[in-house]
Amino acid sequence: MPLYEHVLIARQDLSSAQAEGLIEHFSTVLADNGGKVVEFEYWGVKTMAYKINKNRKGHYAYLKSDAPAAAVQEMERLARLHDDVMRVLTIKVDAHEEGPSVQMQKRDERSERGDRPDRGDRGDRPDRGDRGDRPSFGGGDRDRGGDRGGFGGDRRR
Repeated sequence: MPLYEHVLIARQDLSSAQAEGLIEHFSTVLADNGGKVVEFEYWGVKTMAYKINKNRKGHYAYLKSDAPAAAVQEMERLARLHDDVMRVLTIKVDAHEEGPSVQMQKRDERSERGDRPDRGDRGDRPDRGDRGDRPSFGGGDRDRGGDRGGFGGDRRR
């Protein structure tokens, strides 16, 4: 059977027990249709990049499944109809990765693996050196008089 990864975002006003109950509900939907959930992770409440249905945060859940396409379609259909689920993302994968997802790993474990450079290390950025004197634009001409344009106060022609 094909392998899938699912991410569900539930409303922020649910309790964590209710959010984990949603994971169990959709796991049983997959099981009833001939699939199985290999592994799941509850990522907790996270802030989203933009509001969805007037919610700034949401409960995130991650599922790894081994199910036929019909079971995944039914699970997605029911998730989209469910009032507590705001978003569903399903991706077909060739193989599931071993161990916890990147969201569940600690930051120091990720930096040891080399996934993300340290913030202090900016080796790819060239040295800017001394910038020296630069011309000034849009100022410094007040003592010379003359028309500088713009919306000057009480100058009359």
